[in-house]
Amino acid sequence: MLRAVFALALAALGVRLFYLQVVDHAHYARLSVAQVKVTLPVTALRGGIYDRHGETLAISRPTSVVIADDFQITHPHTEARALSPLVHVPTSKLRRLLSEKSGYVILNNGLDLADGKKVAAMTFPGVVVQSSSIRTYPDGPLATSVLGGVNASGAGSAGLEYEYQRLLAGQSGLTQEYVSSSGVNLPASPATVLKKATPGVGLELTLDSSLQYVTERVLARDIKLYDGLSGLALVMDVHTGEILADASLVNTKTRAGILGPITSWGKSVGVAGIDQTINNLPFTQAYEPGSVFKVVTFSAALQRHLITPTTVFPVPNSIVVGGRIFHDAETHGLEHLTATQVLAQSSNIGTYEIGHRVGEAGLLSQVYRLGFGQTTSVNFPGETAGLLVNAANWYASDQAALPIGQVDAVPAIQVLDAFNTIANGGVFVEPKLVRGYVYANGSLKAAPASATHEVLSPSVDHTMVKMLEQVVLAGTGVNAVIPGYLVAGKTGTATIPYPGRSVLTNSFDATFVGFAPANNPVLSMIVMVQRPVTNIYGGTVAAPVFQAVMSYALHHYGIPSNGAVQKPLKGIAATISSDVT
Repeated sequence: MLRAVFALALAALGVRLFYLQVVDHAHYARLSVAQVKVTLPVTALRGGIYDRHGETLAISRPTSVVIADDFQITHPHTEARALSPLVHVPTSKLRRLLSEKSGYVILNNGLDLADGKKVAAMTFPGVVVQSSSIRTYPDGPLATSVLGGVNASGAGSAGLEYEYQRLLAGQSGLTQEYVSSSGVNLPASPATVLKKATPGVGLELTLDSSLQYVTERVLARDIKLYDGLSGLALVMDVHTGEILADASLVNTKTRAGILGPITSWGKSVGVAGIDQTINNLPFTQAYEPGSVFKVVTFSAALQRHLITPTTVFPVPNSIVVGGRIFHDAETHGLEHLTATQVLAQSSNIGTYEIGHRVGEAGLLSQVYRLGFGQTTSVNFPGETAGLLVNAANWYASDQAALPIGQVDAVPAIQVLDAFNTIANGGVFVEPKLVRGYVYANGSLKAAPASATHEVLSPSVDHTMVKMLEQVVLAGTGVNAVIPGYLVAGKTGTATIPYPGRSVLTNSFDATFVGFAPANNPVLSMIVMVQRPVTNIYGGTVAAPVFQAVMSYALHHYGIPSNGAVQKPLKGIAATISSDVT
């Protein structure tokens, strides 16, 4: 009976084994393979970023990643000694890695492709080679605040790398591979390509690397000299709106104080303590622009035929508007100034008199027509439209505050756009940072031309240019004079408002914005230094940066000097300190 029971049990096991191994073989074979067979994404090679002349600013270099399943390593010392010259890792370190018994250890994540192929061909037990890439920036910190960066997974995390992530990243492929439970490929197991990866599309920027370098260095030295908290500078092609240089720097040696710190990449531009900012300040930081905003008031008055350059205004030292006291930067008695003198001397009271003629509706309309309060077509990550007053929240004192650059807070790019409109014959042109798209086969597709629209009539614009020339010839902007070229521009020294109090004590933003040659404009530029200490005026702090960079740019692009010399009008003389608002 016992033998019969064992015989029956054995027969039952036999039948079960028959069903498992014969009848249900295909089903369990599929389950077995499914435990190790996985579909994995293959990251495409990221597109490069280049300047307008084709110089590489960012590039992804294909590499090999060498991974080991150290549970499969039986002789760690022997394999370490053989692998060391191939993976360029010391034998002692390799032996330690191969002995960890973690199941997954990276031996080298940036190995040259040729060496990677050698390692793969030698079929070390438990060692596999996978494809990868490394993002590099050949020019170091140059234009980092514009380019941004990528995170650990290779995706864009800031700047243009983030904005154009989908385009730069391309399309991932798919492979089918056999891997162990720890994620390492099984030895001698084939990988099947299900879908090839499509490389990303590169960007050709409007930036000029040479001009970008000069702009960053000159601005950095200026921030250091005047102990400013931060600084920015933009250079633009007047007619196309292409941004040729975009510098955004922060002084890490200066305490940010009550307004909070400005984050940086920790990448110095070559001047001690001056680093690239993470946020591109010309687009992402709004500030009360001060006297450079007076271009709104004057252009509106000229467009409506309310003034001429020689219209005379009585200008007292101070006035009360809406319960607030407004005054000029320097104490004086009653003066009689022409509109040109008001602009050149940056008289706050004179500007109010002109703005009063324009009126609330006219001022608000001109602010919008010149592009303020609207994000640009660049659509830079974190770009701000600014903060503007409107008819619904208009106070009586705004009739004096808005014309002189208070109340409204705007980013520097919008200030430059307004002056670029004047330089471009009264035609607003959208700024742009991307000039074209570079495909994997080497072909280049140009980006669409910038949109334009007329803001000022040609005659009014010509008058505005002539008035701005006087600011530089004999007004608050004399430090922007470039020998052999006519320059037009405006200075600004603006107080900084803060919630709960009127303004921050002894804190100012110094700005200069202008264009050259004024008689045939080609380049426009803005410079702003935030909270300089040793000197505060736009004409002293910002104008010299404009002068140095614009001088280089005019010669760099071969813009001829016409030797034009224009004498300032009589009675225009003003001090640089006259532009405080």
